Amino acid sequence: MALPRRTLLQAAVAAPAVGAAAGFASGAFDAAPAHATGSRFDVDHPRFSIAVLPDTQYLFDEDSSDPEPLRATFTYLRENRTIAFMTHLGDVTEHGSEHEIGLASDTFKAIDGKVPYSVLAGNHDINGSTTDQRGASAYLKAFNPKRFAAARTFGGASPDGYNSYHVLTAGGRKWLILALDWRLSDAGFAWAQSVLDKHRTLPAIITTHELAYADDAGTAYLSGYGQQIWDRLIRRNDQIFLSLNGHYWPPGRTVLKNDAGHDVHVHITNYQDRYYGGAGMIRSYAFDLARGVIDVSTFSPWFLSKDPSKRTALEEETIELTGPVDRFTLDIDFDARFAGFSGVVPPAARPASAVLLRDTVAYWRFDNMGADNTAIVNGTVVRDLARRGNDLTVQSIGAGAPLLASSDHHLGAPAHASLRFNGGKSPDRGTILATSSNAPLNSLKFESGYTIEAFIKLPDPFEGDHAWMGILSWQGRNGDAGKTSGWSQDEPTCSLNVTSERFLQYVVYPTDVDADPTSWSHALPTGRWTHIAIVNDGRRTIIYVDGSMIARNPSQRSHGIATLGKPFTIGATQSAERFNQGFYGWIGDVRITARALSTRDFLTTTF
Repeated sequence: MALPRRTLLQAAVAAPAVGAAAGFASGAFDAAPAHATGSRFDVDHPRFSIAVLPDTQYLFDEDSSDPEPLRATFTYLRENRTIAFMTHLGDVTEHGSEHEIGLASDTFKAIDGKVPYSVLAGNHDINGSTTDQRGASAYLKAFNPKRFAAARTFGGASPDGYNSYHVLTAGGRKWLILALDWRLSDAGFAWAQSVLDKHRTLPAIITTHELAYADDAGTAYLSGYGQQIWDRLIRRNDQIFLSLNGHYWPPGRTVLKNDAGHDVHVHITNYQDRYYGGAGMIRSYAFDLARGVIDVSTFSPWFLSKDPSKRTALEEETIELTGPVDRFTLDIDFDARFAGFSGVVPPAARPASAVLLRDTVAYWRFDNMGADNTAIVNGTVVRDLARRGNDLTVQSIGAGAPLLASSDHHLGAPAHASLRFNGGKSPDRGTILATSSNAPLNSLKFESGYTIEAFIKLPDPFEGDHAWMGILSWQGRNGDAGKTSGWSQDEPTCSLNVTSERFLQYVVYPTDVDADPTSWSHALPTGRWTHIAIVNDGRRTIIYVDGSMIARNPSQRSHGIATLGKPFTIGATQSAERFNQGFYGWIGDVRITARALSTRDFLTTTF
């Protein structure tokens, strides 16, 4: 029987050093900390977390102070090896007195030198509305730049000491975090801009005490002062993709467009109005660069660490918050979002000679077809760059559909170009590229094995009915090859198609048996390039999607392809020797090799 979610959370906090049997759904708790080396954080792993700690002021309120919740939070942060950084959003204390600040400072010693972190002053910490030019304070005495100087992430502080920045390495790249005083002076704004200018290629997160507030529905709006930060700092610096602030409650979020037209996520995090002043509750931002998401969750390590049988009702209901502004996922294409400033140079196009391997029998690419949206007319010839006589000719099928040149391409594709197909149904329409009637490829049997590779991209949104559209195939009927056991004798002897669920279907009729071993993939993504490799070693076929082997590869014997001497085709699949709908989406480089390739030899090798 599956354990209750709350039990799993409890287990994760109780023994984070060894990992729980199952983890927190957002990634806040690492079920199997494979990206930790011993007790060290693995800076190259694509998954890591940034912990956000908002207003803790009610835990440090003169003779009502209770640092125990924060101690439990810091224990969690020390022992969770996915945590790359922790940032406090200000209002550490209620009155900013020496007593409160001293108690808070002693509590923070638990993570000094163990967890990289930043702290910034909220209005309660300096007990006033002065700017960062206010001079000495109990807060600055405790949380001055000297405290952070030895931290591996610390980059520096403003001359007044109230603003700082950190550069952390996580997910195989560097990230900039600015911790800004609750009221920046002109000098403070200038300092922050100078830090951004100095680190122009780094994605940046702004943390400050006040920037936005939210309505009861959780929609965030810039405050008057927040508008100043937006106008003077955030909107003009494209590298800032996320801002975090406390001060106000309820929590909330919104997305604003900067001057470059890109998204900036604006989030309010504050739980001081909750039971026990928020109980040291943290907001976890679990970055997953592989999935292109940030999973956000909110929970109290203190309540989670308690014996469940002894928790009170209020503790139980405040363990974690699951509303739409407390637990959610941000979908971010990190490479695309950071492309304008990251300084990362995408792979250059590679010449055909660089990818013509031994036994390459055909290779086509589309980088000489004209500018974007150039219409490719019937009769256009695409040369076989393997020089094996397998040139392709463009021709319409059904009612026809525009075939357009495109510079869109998979980042790892040799050619930085593709063709945009616009096939569909009702009426059946499309465009294909087919070999001539006497091309050598038409009759090859591939009895020593083969690898067929293609780059494809499905549109987003994926509009219309395109079920069972063909990507590539050999023309003809398998019945004419003497096959009787397949789904239909009218289907070709080899075809790669997309099902109604956007699964890949690869069906082949081998040369030596009456069978149709068929492979089925998972659902293909839309709006993203995919590399497909069909690898046959003369005995069995394995399909790889983006270098990963799919699950449903049949164990059934598959030796060769029962080709019939009829044209090879890109852009559609026949039934009863008739084309119906054509492909809908983009197709990039296509290569066929007369042997099984290892993944290291795929077209994406240098990517």
